[in-house]
Amino acid sequence: MDKSVVTCALTGVLTDPAVYPAPVTPEEMAREARRAYDEGASVVHIHFRRLEPGKGHLPSWGPEVATAVVAAIRDACPSVIVNQTTGVVGPDIAGPLACLRAVRPEIAALNAGSLNYLKTRGDGTWAWPPMLFDNPVEKVAAFLQTMRECAIEPEFECFDTGIVRTAAAIARNCGYGRAPKYNFVMGVVSGMPADPDLLPILTRLIVAGARWSVTAIGRKEIWPLHRSVAELGGDLRTGLEDTIHLPDGSRAASNGELVKALVAVARETGRAVASPEEARLALNLSQPQEIGP
Repeated sequence: MDKSVVTCALTGVLTDPAVYPAPVTPEEMAREARRAYDEGASVVHIHFRRLEPGKGHLPSWGPEVATAVVAAIRDACPSVIVNQTTGVVGPDIAGPLACLRAVRPEIAALNAGSLNYLKTRGDGTWAWPPMLFDNPVEKVAAFLQTMRECAIEPEFECFDTGIVRTAAAIARNCGYGRAPKYNFVMGVVSGMPADPDLLPILTRLIVAGARWSVTAIGRKEIWPLHRSVAELGGDLRTGLEDTIHLPDGSRAASNGELVKALVAVARETGRAVASPEEARLALNLSQPQEIGP
């Protein structure tokens, strides 16, 4: 079995830095990227946050923010692979596209289908107003076009089995000629559960030989899922975007602690962890590009 590529999702879209140890500023993002890198992550998945005082819990699509964050990360760990989010609700994708063109990440997340993004509290009320995370084919195609122009490799984010089944068709009809790299997002209440028993089904639905990974969202119950991913040959991901809980249920103080725990799980299953150079070969990536248009 080949080496596992480990991704660390540093901060997420709305994690409140006043409550959780989520990095926001370029300096904080670089520090957390270095901690993850030192523990074995070869890829960092990044979201951008507003930098004004008191606004760090809100997303930013300012190219100047994106440029500052990615430059700081690459200064802190020059060989790390950058994976940028593109997730946005609604038809206006000018901000994500501007950030892609500004920083030229080697990988970008590509949400391959729509989802009612829901969560309820214990009393049945909505934890937030019901939201449609809309990703129609024309939106996916526009992202893919810019990714091709900028030599960025898409990572097809799949929130349910229907999206897994159709990702290859969407990719092919949008002009992407290779097998998708799949990321199964598991643990969103209205999407696929974080259930290891689903993995054999999901891996039967993808293009033969395609690489795949799992975003496991939840608390300590997600760690058996990580173990199953490693055993079945998938790539691995953790980080403060996905969880703040270590395998024993305690809270992680940094992304480095989560990556250290994930690498230990991989090695317990007999999987070695890929270096950034090995990850680039495994994922068919080019070398990092200079930031700028």
